[in-house]
Amino acid sequence: MSNYLSETDAGQRIMRRCNELGSISVPGAGVTRLYLSQQHRSAAETIAGWMRDAGMDARIDEAGNVVGRYHSVSGGGPYLVTGSHMDSVVHAGRYDGPLGVLTSLDCVAVLHGRGRRLPFGVEVVAFADEEGTRFRTTLAGSRAITGQFGDDLLDATDADGHSVREAMVAFGLDPGAVGNAAHRPDEVIGYVELHIEQGPVLQAANLPVGVVTAISGQTRAVMRLNGAANHAGTVPMGMRKDPLLAASEIALAVERIASAYPDTVGTVGFIKAEPGLINVIPGEVSLTVDLRSQVDGIRHAAFDELGIAAGNIAARRGVEINIDTILDLHSCPCAPDFVDRIATAVEAAGVRPLRLPSGAGHDGMAMSTMTGIGMIFVRCKDGISHSPEESVTAEDVATGAATLLHFIENFQGRP
Repeated sequence: MSNYLSETDAGQRIMRRCNELGSISVPGAGVTRLYLSQQHRSAAETIAGWMRDAGMDARIDEAGNVVGRYHSVSGGGPYLVTGSHMDSVVHAGRYDGPLGVLTSLDCVAVLHGRGRRLPFGVEVVAFADEEGTRFRTTLAGSRAITGQFGDDLLDATDADGHSVREAMVAFGLDPGAVGNAAHRPDEVIGYVELHIEQGPVLQAANLPVGVVTAISGQTRAVMRLNGAANHAGTVPMGMRKDPLLAASEIALAVERIASAYPDTVGTVGFIKAEPGLINVIPGEVSLTVDLRSQVDGIRHAAFDELGIAAGNIAARRGVEINIDTILDLHSCPCAPDFVDRIATAVEAAGVRPLRLPSGAGHDGMAMSTMTGIGMIFVRCKDGISHSPEESVTAEDVATGAATLLHFIENFQGRP
């Protein structure tokens, strides 16, 4: 521990470990570290070792999370939980998730180095599967902690047909014991997570950190349009039933409608036209729609308006449309008291506290079913994330670490 803290700049310490953890990856560009993989095992063991060096009792739990506990002055809990996730998307950066884990770990290392114990314990968690990249099991790690890891997750399969159950056994876990990862609500007094912003707002405001007010809800849908495939050269323009042109209008409607509602964003991330030939008018088109807002009522109103607009566009162009809602995830407000406490911690670090929502999902969404949550954002260059180009500065990381440590040291209990 003394060797770790001998590097006096917290930002440099944390980034060095982010780089070390980032080397635990499938070969290739960026970081690829998926749930229940060999890389997951290696990263978990590395983090557990760092936790023990920082004075924590650490273990890999029944879902593959790494849980480190720095006990209270009385030798136990309850615990303020902090951390983030250690898994990644394919070809990710080094900071999405691990920055929060390693900053939390650094805060405990500082407390341990000072010989200081608090009236409550601090639990650092490296969640095993936030991204859901391998099995499409988003938030599986935090769902295990909150007692929501059901058979639907165990039965999920990856692209090779392997189930979570099978992968757990290969990893060295007992699928039948995954329920033992759940925490009792009375042993958790709050959850706070530091994370890169994954957006450009802090950079535009020239601020190193920000205060998250809510995690936006999400509505996702697949729209399928059926028209009439035909020869590109023989059907006059006014006689076509072209679903791709209808889909193009719908994409513009997403932009228009999302822009008209406050704090709402809309994305068409995928369009596929069949048969996909240069000399054939498409007959079938599918597209995806992703709408997000921190206010569920606003998001639902925007989605309803989009559905009406899409139906009108399809009717005018003589094509059939089917809209399948595949996800409707409610927004997750941060606890107002946590928001205020984090704002105070940001001010203590000498920064103007900018409050902003998170457009991306986080483990706090699952943790909020058990306890009050708060989040600290750290600026990332150009808002780039889920990319090897993801970048932060040591100065910003140090400010984030100071903010989190102030929050922990001045925490007064449940919101």
